[in-house]
Amino acid sequence: MENPQQIKNDDENIVRKPIEELERVVIRLAGDSGDGMQLAGLKFTSSSVILGNDVSTFPDYPAEIRAPQGTLAGVSGFQIHFSSTEIYTPGDQLDALVAMNPAALKVNISDLKPNGILIVNEDSFTSRTLSKAGYSSNPLEDNSLAKYRLIPVKITKLNREAVSSIEGMSSKQVNLTRNFFALGLISWLYDRHLKSTISWIKQKFKNRPMIVKANTKTLKAGYYYGETNELLSIQYSVPKAEMDPGKYRYISGTQALALGLATSSQLAKKELFFGAYPITPASDLLHELVKLRGYGVKTFQAEDEIAAIGSIIGASFGGSIAVTGTSGPGLALMSEALGLAVITELPLLVVNVQRAGPSTGMPTKPEQSDLLQVLFGRNGESPLPILAPQSPGDCFDLAIEALRIALKYMTPVVLISDAFLANNIDPWKIPLLEELKTMEVVHPTTAPMSSDGRYNPYSRNENLVRPYVIPGTKGLEHRVGGLEKERVTGNVSYDPLNHEEMVNIREKKISGIVKDIPLQRVHGPSEGDVLVLSWGSTFGAAHTACKNLRKEGLSVADTNLRYLNPLPANLKDILNSYKYVLIPEMNKGQLHFIIQAQFAIKTQSLTKIQGRPFHVIEIEEEVRQIIGGLFDE
Repeated sequence: MENPQQIKNDDENIVRKPIEELERVVIRLAGDSGDGMQLAGLKFTSSSVILGNDVSTFPDYPAEIRAPQGTLAGVSGFQIHFSSTEIYTPGDQLDALVAMNPAALKVNISDLKPNGILIVNEDSFTSRTLSKAGYSSNPLEDNSLAKYRLIPVKITKLNREAVSSIEGMSSKQVNLTRNFFALGLISWLYDRHLKSTISWIKQKFKNRPMIVKANTKTLKAGYYYGETNELLSIQYSVPKAEMDPGKYRYISGTQALALGLATSSQLAKKELFFGAYPITPASDLLHELVKLRGYGVKTFQAEDEIAAIGSIIGASFGGSIAVTGTSGPGLALMSEALGLAVITELPLLVVNVQRAGPSTGMPTKPEQSDLLQVLFGRNGESPLPILAPQSPGDCFDLAIEALRIALKYMTPVVLISDAFLANNIDPWKIPLLEELKTMEVVHPTTAPMSSDGRYNPYSRNENLVRPYVIPGTKGLEHRVGGLEKERVTGNVSYDPLNHEEMVNIREKKISGIVKDIPLQRVHGPSEGDVLVLSWGSTFGAAHTACKNLRKEGLSVADTNLRYLNPLPANLKDILNSYKYVLIPEMNKGQLHFIIQAQFAIKTQSLTKIQGRPFHVIEIEEEVRQIIGGLFDE
């Protein structure tokens, strides 16, 4: 709805332009990896959350710390979807694109809607940068961008003019502030307040007053340039979204995991030990937990992944909550020691933040290619529980749930996330600690004994769980190790029948966890034409696609698996309630393989392995094709 009323700006007494109200907007800021697009995107996201919008983001950046300047490989982008209604994805097509150079334009222009707003840094379109980006002519002059609302802005020049009065600024420092000019401009365009960003600048650079002044001045210069520029004839506003009452903050999947792990320490009244070796995109989990060391958290940076998992096995044996974080290549190195944790039946958690592979692959891009690895990537029969969060906020809940299962069932657990979830940002309702269930961890001081008076470390309760005895407990001294255990006594045994029995017991213990996990829930009709079965981060696109299709009157349901081993008890009945089951995955069909093998149910796989999450439209089109085929039968 367009509002023709002109309103005076409280700060500068400037007459404002008409404001059009929109339900939702998708924008992307793109430039070189050193242009500060990630920071600008985060600050825009923060402003949107403060205003009460629902948000979902997609940071996309090169693997190199400083990728070649001006090249396609060096483009860094940050996409923000903000809305007055509940949303689950960063959006498919862009309503607005800010391109700081020709390479950023070339990489991202195909995602911009026809008639979308295209703001470019006109100063960066030189013959040299055009050549590096692969342009034979200047797209700002050759009419190739005619289907977009092109707004060329001399961002470099205007930014320089904004900070020129500040003494002591080097040309490099001046250029580093350009992202705040772009942020100010896009903040004006979508009616975002500057107060929170200015407060952040003052706090972040409080010891560098020159930088505070420069960033603040160019931020405001960008904002008021939008107010006075004739090419920008209208401003847009996205109203506040309706959310459950409570206190909210914006949170990434990595931040949510860190808070969930630290909260588990409080719920269990035990120290958390996190030992890890840095690997993209899991490294930030270590960084976040270091900030929480005042809350019963100890962190350790190991020399490699083998040392990392060795350290947490030791920590678990000693009675601490033990966690490590890694990605696919690191998990491969941990596989032998993870098998050791299985056979010793020690509780610990491995957080696997998946990325595109194989080998080094594309370290900063998301993929779901490790499901078979976490299920089967160890020697021998070594089952363990696997959980997969569906959203950034869900990372908090499943971190607690994964450790609850590990401690209750004396088993290693894998929490399988990915780069998209790790970096994506959502508004998150902060729970109250007293509303969360405590974790009761019992370390017995008396336990069943053998006939010769020795402690039996592998005696079991009704869940086939052995006691969690702290080493050195008087009278309950015992040893653990990688050799097969004699049933009950824990003595080393090479007896073939005992080995088979122990393998079966360990398997039965893990499969028995099914009684302790919730039944699978379905969104939409309980039976019908198509069920879209997703897992992990594909939830957002799958759920949104199915909601849209149901509005069209199609018989479509969706469900997302958060428990991947064991699978929920009612899953087979759910799958049998639909004519067709579609499984979208960012891999070559790994869950599709598992479902067919376990339930002998015909499913259709929809795969995407481009280092990018699914678009909603991709799933919608696949479902429409399936339903069209059903009608043709």
